[in-house]
Amino acid sequence: MTDLNKQKIVESVPQKGFFGHPKGLFTLFFTEFWERFSYYGMRAILVFYMYYKVKDGGLGIDETLALSIMSIYGSLVYMSGIIGGWLADRIFGTSKAVFYGGILIMLGHIALAIPGSVSMFFISMVLIVLGTGLLKPNVSTIVGEMYSEEDNRRDAGFTIFYMGINLGGFLAPLIVGSISDNYNFHYGFAIAAIGMFLGLVMFVLTKKKNLGLAGATVPNPLSPSEKKKTFTWIGLGIAAVAILCAVLIPAGLLTFASFINIVTILALVIPTMYFIVMYRSPKTTAVERSRIIAYIPLFIASVMFWAIQEQGSTILASYADKRTQLDFAGLHISPAWFQSLNPLFIIIFAPIFAWVWVKLGKRQPTIPQKFSLSLLFSGVSFLVILLPGYLGGTDSLVNPLWLVLSYLICVFGELLLSPVGLSATTKLAPAAFSAQTMSLWFLSSAAAQALNAQVVKFYTPETETAYFGIIGGASIVLGIILLALSPKIQSYMKGIR
Repeated sequence: MTDLNKQKIVESVPQKGFFGHPKGLFTLFFTEFWERFSYYGMRAILVFYMYYKVKDGGLGIDETLALSIMSIYGSLVYMSGIIGGWLADRIFGTSKAVFYGGILIMLGHIALAIPGSVSMFFISMVLIVLGTGLLKPNVSTIVGEMYSEEDNRRDAGFTIFYMGINLGGFLAPLIVGSISDNYNFHYGFAIAAIGMFLGLVMFVLTKKKNLGLAGATVPNPLSPSEKKKTFTWIGLGIAAVAILCAVLIPAGLLTFASFINIVTILALVIPTMYFIVMYRSPKTTAVERSRIIAYIPLFIASVMFWAIQEQGSTILASYADKRTQLDFAGLHISPAWFQSLNPLFIIIFAPIFAWVWVKLGKRQPTIPQKFSLSLLFSGVSFLVILLPGYLGGTDSLVNPLWLVLSYLICVFGELLLSPVGLSATTKLAPAAFSAQTMSLWFLSSAAAQALNAQVVKFYTPETETAYFGIIGGASIVLGIILLALSPKIQSYMKGIR
């Protein structure tokens, strides 16, 4: 996409209308609000649904395996953004990708809402993985298209957008968790399906008026000959996967464990290949190549951060269920409610961070400095949660305020990394790979959760203190290294702050 086309898109979007930001931010804010409501509502109860016994309404899967599956599920959700980004960049644009993705997500939650078996669970997994891959990276790309590269509102706009994500994420565990506790898991999943339906309605009804040309163009369309060749290879690939599954699963060669290992390898190899392809592409300019080099350490830092943050739906969910006092201050707490803490704190502090960045203007910390600080906070959040086990032993229930404090500290790190990373990605992305670079950003979370699928196997009550201490310490060390390298990384950004 040329600079001229980018400017034409910016000019087509009403630039005032939502808290001093482009009017389209209203559409994308509420579309993502409902999509995240559906996703986080499902996620708040999914691990419990997997490892609770059948007589308690669950699937009866071994808990350690359930934690690994949950991590690999999250990894696949973000890894599928490669497909969504490529389809948007080359075939039908980001706006259509958002719409098609929302439909698949809704169908996935409907599949979970139908009382069934493990097979229904995996059908829903496929639908939600593909749907989120289409929707999530592309809705963020549209946000970036509404601002010029020089617009100082850009970081603040992404922070406001991020607050919409977390409004949905805050309400969902409270509502879905309560319904699940009072009725059953399937009613909770039905509420998640309704949330995605409302998001689709919001997007369709307001996009024409508010988004202008944002999301409507195909940045790097396939030629007719490329389309024929591409669709042939896609068809052959799907057929090959189907045949392999039909042969390997009955033979016992494709198991949960081997599948988890395969995804872990792919989650590390795919982003590496993406960096190589974008860097070597003739469509990438010299300045863009320099920015890709700068993006690599940011990507690594993001993997480390999300490896800690994403354990909120696995290790910390289990910790809330089994290690925490759930009757506290006269209130019985659903373990799913703890997953509302992260978005609640973001709702509270995101406007403050957005105000600070606008107030500081060009005096604010650089992107690498913000990332390094985020790693320090995430590391400390894990050191905090090891303290109650270290001080009182791992065989007694823990005051829930320890979890609250851990989530709070991690949120400070998230606000320094996640919205800033979204904004940085749209600024550092090569023009020919705009949507795919956003997919690459989400691959950092995919890589983190794929690593978690292996790491969570080491968590037991006996290893609890060492588990939190080693991971938290690693994050702090990496944050210090990144802080030291920040000036050098900044020089490779070629004017981007």
